[in-house]
Amino acid sequence: MLDIKRVREDAAGVRERLRVRGKGDDKLIDDLLSHDQTRRKLLTEVEELKAERNRTSKEVGQLKSKGQDASEQLTRMKEVSARIGELDQEVAEVEGLQRDLLLRIPNTPHPSVPTGETDADNPVEREVGVKKAFDFEPKDHVDLGVARGLIEFEAAAKVSGSGFVVYTGRGARLERALINYLLDLHTTEHGYTEISPPFIVRGAAMEGTGQLPKFEEDMYRLGEDEMYLIPTAEVPVTNLHREEILAEADLPKAYAAYTPCFRREAGSAGKDTRGMIRMHQFDKVELVHIVRPESSYEVLETLTGHAEKVLQSLGLAYRVVTLCGGDLGFGAAKCYDLEVWAPGSQRWLEVSSCSNFEDFQARRMNLRYKGADGKNHFCHTLNGSGTALARLYIALLETHQQADGSICLPETLKPYLSCDVI
Repeated sequence: MLDIKRVREDAAGVRERLRVRGKGDDKLIDDLLSHDQTRRKLLTEVEELKAERNRTSKEVGQLKSKGQDASEQLTRMKEVSARIGELDQEVAEVEGLQRDLLLRIPNTPHPSVPTGETDADNPVEREVGVKKAFDFEPKDHVDLGVARGLIEFEAAAKVSGSGFVVYTGRGARLERALINYLLDLHTTEHGYTEISPPFIVRGAAMEGTGQLPKFEEDMYRLGEDEMYLIPTAEVPVTNLHREEILAEADLPKAYAAYTPCFRREAGSAGKDTRGMIRMHQFDKVELVHIVRPESSYEVLETLTGHAEKVLQSLGLAYRVVTLCGGDLGFGAAKCYDLEVWAPGSQRWLEVSSCSNFEDFQARRMNLRYKGADGKNHFCHTLNGSGTALARLYIALLETHQQADGSICLPETLKPYLSCDVI
C-alpha cells in the first residue's frame, strides 16, 4: 500500500511512476486525494469542536464555582459532543473508503524499471548455460513423463478435473527429491531459516501481501469462513510478522518454505492447457526476506543469485529478464524473472520471480522495526518465488532425456533418489 502522505505531497510524481505500468490509475488517485481532503477537513472541524468543548467545560466550572447559571454552556456542550460523534462516524467512513482505494492502487515501479507493455518488452539481462543439442528429436514432458510412468493426467482429471496432475512411482520421488534438495540448498548454503507454514490463511493475510482485494477471482475461498487456500508460501511466511515492531538487530530475516499452491487461473482460460505448464495446484519452494529499506536492492540481487544457483546446479539453461512496467506484478517495485529453457517444448518457461516490494506489503501488514533513531520504520519485503517445481520438473525431463526416453539425473539429485536414471 502506498504512503498517503507521499501521494498527498507528490501526487504528480506518483502518477508518473504509475504510468510506467501503462494502466490508467489516475481516477483512483483522484478519488484518493478527494477522500483525503474530506478526511482532513473533517478532522480539522473535530479538533476545533473539541477545543471549543474544552473551553466551555472550563467556563462551566468557573460559573459553578461562583454559583452562577451554566445551563446555556451545558446545552452547547451537549450539542458540540453530539456533533463530534457525528463527525467521528463520518471520518471512520471516509477512512474506510480511503483504505479501500489504497488497497487497490498498485506499487510504484522503481526508476530502473524499463517501460513496456507486455512480457515481449522485458529486456534480457543475461543468458546462462547452453541450450542442449540432441542427436535425436527431443520429446516434451508430457510424452516423456507419461511414457516413463512418471506422471498421469487422466487419473488427475478423474479425481479433480483439468489443470491437475498425479505424480506416480519414481515421478513422485523426483518431485519430493526436488523439494528436499531446494530446501537443503537454501538452508545449508544460503542461510535461510526453514518454515513449514499453514496452507490455509485468513483474508487479512491475503490482503497483507496484496492478493486481496485485487485478485480474489483467482483465489480458492473456503465457504463462509473467510479462509483461503494459499496461492504461494509468500502469504503465510511474510505475514508471520504482521502487526509487529521488530528490533533492528533482528533484521534481516530470510525464510525458505515449501508449500503446495492453489490458483483458479480465472483469467487464463485456454492458455497452456497441455501438460504441467499451468495448473490449479502446484508446488513451490519460496524464499522471503524482511530487511531494512537501505539494503533491499542489494538483497534483491542476492536473492536472484540464490534462485539462479538452483538452475545452475541442475544443469539447466536459463535467462534472467527484468520485468517492464506493463508486466510488473501488482505489489512489486522491481522484479527479475528467471526463465528456464525447455528443449522438448522449445520455449522459455518462467520458473522464478524475484521481487522487491519495498514497503508496499509492510504498510498493508503494519510490519515495522525500531531504528537506531528510536523511531518505528516500515520494513522492506522481498519474495524469491523460490522455484515453481512443476516447471522445473518439465525442464529437467526435457533437458536430461536420453534417446531411449529415460531421464539421466543431474549429480545433485542422485543422492536424493539413490539412482542415476529414471
